[in-house]
Amino acid sequence: MFNDTEAQWFGSITGEKKRILLLSERFGAGHTQAAHALSVSLRRTSPHVQTRVMELGKFLNPIMAPLIIEAYRHTVTTQPKLVGYMYKKQYRRSLNRLTTLALHRLFYTHAMSVFRQLKPDMIVCTHPIPNAVVSRLRRQGLNVPLYTLITDYDAHAAWVSPMVDRYLVSTDEVKMKLVEHGVHPGRIEITGIPVHPKFCEQHDRNKKADIRKQFGLKEMPTVMVMGGGWGLMDPNDTNELLTRWTNHIQFVFCVGNNSKLREKLLKNPRFQHENVHMIGYTNEVDKLMDVSDLLVTKPGGMTCTEALAKGIPMLFYSPLPGQEEENCQYFTAKGYGEPIDCPQAVAKWMSKLAYEYEEVSARRMAYVQNASRYHPQACAESLLHDLLGEEQILSRL
Repeated sequence: MFNDTEAQWFGSITGEKKRILLLSERFGAGHTQAAHALSVSLRRTSPHVQTRVMELGKFLNPIMAPLIIEAYRHTVTTQPKLVGYMYKKQYRRSLNRLTTLALHRLFYTHAMSVFRQLKPDMIVCTHPIPNAVVSRLRRQGLNVPLYTLITDYDAHAAWVSPMVDRYLVSTDEVKMKLVEHGVHPGRIEITGIPVHPKFCEQHDRNKKADIRKQFGLKEMPTVMVMGGGWGLMDPNDTNELLTRWTNHIQFVFCVGNNSKLREKLLKNPRFQHENVHMIGYTNEVDKLMDVSDLLVTKPGGMTCTEALAKGIPMLFYSPLPGQEEENCQYFTAKGYGEPIDCPQAVAKWMSKLAYEYEEVSARRMAYVQNASRYHPQACAESLLHDLLGEEQILSRL
């Protein structure tokens, strides 16, 4: 079941390092992204841990899992209201034992044998499905602490299980929603959602000049437009509205893995301007945020948290009914972003960037200063405190 790439992990089994297994599923890129970000923070914080990120369904069913995820992606794209309806209808219902049994029988039959081979000292789930699978196995005798990291600014009851030792959440509001679902407050810790440490780095003018050169960008007002890993751009007219300002503003469209969208946009004359840049999937979003003055994005939990850490203001388009709506409401209420609820919302920001850039730039600096209060290591430190004890953690801080 395992190959040579597992050697480092298995080598740690007989050594002194503790092993933390982070489980996710790729129903949207943010869950796995959070797992990887937490993995990096854990290893940077302590030399006494070994981490492994695993999309459990894909690992156990490499043929079936991608088909299911593609079907989910198609549903999200073509029937978002249906997705929202199901989210809200089931909002106060945990995944029951019949559902978890079905999941186990269909996709996770060998999960217990995987855990017995990997021998983790702690399991952290960043998606409700592996969370439910591990909870079921704990009822059957799996003796491994289970921690749950909620990767949005909402708390659906699907996350909830009495077998979870602790929930790590983004805000006080999410904690209260878990309490309303019946979770004891003592099992909930507010840590924020972890992001990769590179999103907390702030670069000077020379470094930003190097970044612009790397991506072929000019030193001028810049707007970054994102659609997440799936490249789900606004199906309405937002992109067309943005590109009316290409003589005054530079645009970076990040379309993720959506090659069809990229081809479609590039065929449109509006997107053939020298100040319009089209970028596919990239691991350097942090750099692009550094040289951007505004982020136009879907309000995914990870994207919003990364932008918060980078201190970049946001405009939100087309939130999916459910958790993205909650994310949008949270960041709007806190003053970190605004929804695009009419064409004037776009025009207002573009006009400021084009004609009042000094004011916008000063506002950007205020966002950066506010972002310095964000503590991306809090989640890792909490886990390590429980796993290793306070003395070893303090020695590394």
